[in-house]
Amino acid sequence: MAAFEGDGGCIAEARRTATAFLGRARSGHGVPVSVRAVDVTQLVVSELVTNARKYAPGPVLMDLRIVGDTLEIAIWDSGPHLPVVHSADPERLGRHGLEIVTALVESYRVSTEPVGKRVTVRIPLRDAH
Repeated sequence: MAAFEGDGGCIAEARRTATAFLGRARSGHGVPVSVRAVDVTQLVVSELVTNARKYAPGPVLMDLRIVGDTLEIAIWDSGPHLPVVHSADPERLGRHGLEIVTALVESYRVSTEPVGKRVTVRIPLRDAH
């Protein structure tokens, strides 16, 4: 579990944390991790932490776990409002982050917590053949 203060540097810090986690899984534990999985992880973490920082006061927590052949990323924030995934609209300016995230991940779910909410996604670690 990693905790971030929610300041401007937390997005890059969360990306570095996730990348380092995948590096340790690959080199230290022999988990096969594709280059695409690392790239998708960086983008997804950026989008989810950006949303947490933008819409909720206070800290952001990130939990990373290897579950079978996937990386599970859970982002918690204190905001009570659940995020809305908008349908594709090329005319809309902004608010495409969750649309991008849901297109890239294997699964996406949001759960309410006693305080705030948790967004959990799963990213395949291997490329599809």
